[in-house]
Amino acid sequence: MLQHGPRFTISSSQGRPGRTAAPHLYCSAAAWGVRRPLSSQQTRLLSRLCPPVLRDQPICFTSTSSRQRKLRNSRLVLAIAANSGTLGAAAKDAAKLPTQTSQPALSKLALRATAGSVLGILGAAIILAGGWTFTLVICLVTYQASQEFFGFVTSQGISAGMDPPPPAVSALTSLMCIALTLWTHVSLGKSTAALAVSSFIVLSLQLFATEKPRFAQLASSVFGLFYCGYLPSFWVKLRLLAAPAISSTAVHQWPVMLGGLTHWTVGLVATIMAVACVIAADTGAYICGSLMGRTQLISLSPKKTVEGAVGGALCSISTALFCQRLFAWPASPWVAIALGTVVFFASLFGDLIESVMKRDAGLKDASDLIPGHGGLLDRFDSYIFTGAIMYFILKFIVPMFGL
Repeated sequence: MLQHGPRFTISSSQGRPGRTAAPHLYCSAAAWGVRRPLSSQQTRLLSRLCPPVLRDQPICFTSTSSRQRKLRNSRLVLAIAANSGTLGAAAKDAAKLPTQTSQPALSKLALRATAGSVLGILGAAIILAGGWTFTLVICLVTYQASQEFFGFVTSQGISAGMDPPPPAVSALTSLMCIALTLWTHVSLGKSTAALAVSSFIVLSLQLFATEKPRFAQLASSVFGLFYCGYLPSFWVKLRLLAAPAISSTAVHQWPVMLGGLTHWTVGLVATIMAVACVIAADTGAYICGSLMGRTQLISLSPKKTVEGAVGGALCSISTALFCQRLFAWPASPWVAIALGTVVFFASLFGDLIESVMKRDAGLKDASDLIPGHGGLLDRFDSYIFTGAIMYFILKFIVPMFGL
């Protein structure tokens, strides 16, 4: 046996040499441990592989330079044992385990990070552009969200207890979601009446397209219109707020060819703050929950913890205060703290609502549209209620800038 190879030995069950009891194999430094009686033939085979000075000691690894080398040594020992028939199929599987699980996990993480970065860059450009660019993107979001919502409704988990709406009604509801968003832009934020008209059209088709319409069909259609169309349209309302924001150093440096100071309205700053707070809340909750999460927050989402929620809230508030300092808006830091807190709870509520729908539908993801993230609802569920609540606070709760 080579001197620099992994060191392993055979020991009797009593730990003393010279006994005839069935020996065992010890693997103490590996990520897993194996202790299994060996046959006499296997004992002789492994004894020939070991230096004589080590034959009466438990199996161990002397390399402590890094965790990676320990895992490599442990795989080598298990591979030798597996190839010699010592541990059978279990050792072969164990020897391959680290390479089989680490690579897909890293690939998925890289894919998720890449997709998230691309979405972040595109989202920032769309928010800064505003106008019809922002509105048309929201139209696409509402349409895809409605498609995924009715995917929940027609799934086996939900449809087993109810009759889903006819395909024609689902398609019309998706189109009405787009119409709601477009009307919000054209009417400069007046979408309440449009919701009533859209609901009337959808319910009328439901009554005539179904021989015996059920209450669940009517309710799912109207809720889909409200959840996927009306609530996201508040992001258009929020971005359209045209009152000028207080100028700051960051705003003064904005190029004149891109709109100059007039481009930085309350709507733009509020939209940036809301999106940044949601991202910070999600990131903070994930990191704190992974590192310190012990106490379950709510039973319908077992992975969410109290520690993660506290971390998400603190990150959201910190981001709101940072935006307040950067843009000199809102005027009071206390208002920024209130906005950061409210945005956190709105994003958490949106996440939990989608968790309820996925659980009832028996689905892990809404779709596979976004690599590494799942569906559009999986990625943007935290934004569904945030735009509406942010708009309501600025329009009716915080009396500033003539809003």
